[in-house]
Amino acid sequence: MSLTTLLVWALIVAAAVLVAGAYKREGADRRAPSAPEAGLGNGAEGLLAERFARGEIDDEEYARRLAVLRSHTPKLPLP
Repeated sequence: MSLTTLLVWALIVAAAVLVAGAYKREGADRRAPSAPEAGLGNGAEGLLAERFARGEIDDEEYARRLAVLRSHTPKLPLP
């Protein structure tokens, strides 16, 4: 193999690695942000809000479950 052929193959492999990395990163960016990132409260409330937004639960079930979650949230003492 000549040096030029070796260089061409190295560039092809490097381009493939870069494209695969960009594709993987793009997939991670498309997922829904977690509850704290989305500003939806704690993790359980955020998950419930996401399910409601996707239409998996109706407004009555959302309100009922949210009330249950909030009634069981421990109150932290103020310093």
